[in-house]
Amino acid sequence: MGSGQADGVFPRTVAHFQGSTTIQAAPAKVVIISTGQLDAALTLGIVPVGAAAGDGAAAVPDYLTKAFPEQASALGAITEVGSRKEPNVEAISNLAPDLILVNNTGKDPAALYATLSNIAPTVVTQGTGQYWKQDFLLLADALGKADAARTWLDLFHTDAAKAGEAIDDATTVSLLRKNGDRTRIFGTISFAGSVLADMGAARPEGQQFTDDVSQDISKEELDKADGGWLLYGVQGGDASELTSLDLWPALQAVSSDHAVQVDDDPFFLNAGPTAARTVLTKVSETVKK
Repeated sequence: MGSGQADGVFPRTVAHFQGSTTIQAAPAKVVIISTGQLDAALTLGIVPVGAAAGDGAAAVPDYLTKAFPEQASALGAITEVGSRKEPNVEAISNLAPDLILVNNTGKDPAALYATLSNIAPTVVTQGTGQYWKQDFLLLADALGKADAARTWLDLFHTDAAKAGEAIDDATTVSLLRKNGDRTRIFGTISFAGSVLADMGAARPEGQQFTDDVSQDISKEELDKADGGWLLYGVQGGDASELTSLDLWPALQAVSSDHAVQVDDDPFFLNAGPTAARTVLTKVSETVKK
């Protein structure tokens, strides 16, 4: 997929997950609909005019505000255009965008693509954290910055491999998330799991699955979240939702003081390049030999 064009060359016709779209000129007014796309655009130096909010999350997550302090005023001026699952078509149209970015996940993608394409050129990525790298490259192509995205990924892979050298080969790193009634462990193809894979970090035996990004566990199965280190996120930030569970003190990671709460948003909600760098930094600072 993509256009095959060099950076900055327009018009360009971008093949994507709902067909192909011609973009006449470098986009100046971009609207972001889906998870991770705001992150990707900001990483490439583009501040959208509109963005949709996630479930239980703001349109502009705190980790991005912290990562791009020089864009504070521009980020504050972004117009919220509904939710990621139910974007507000009228609000999007009122912004008169010259490019709309959306993914295939969590909605009727064909119908939404048809609707959005009537407003402005629309490019559709695949979605979910499993595909964050390919989606970053496709989104970058639509912005005329595919070479810049490849350069970013090359440096990220180099840094991840180097950071992973500081982690003992026998040390396993577990990923756990609590959101609402769901408690989940995350496997190797999840977003944060892919960063750990790039670092060469070992995972607990029960988290090496590749048939899905995560698995739900019950309170009685909390031992499946154990590991040499346990990195856990809670939507809303209330750690007691996990730490008050009866089996929590029995986990080896907890008794070893190796259970660390992480920012839920970049680890488990927003699968973009700056979130990946945030995960890499946190793991590097936390998991030691």
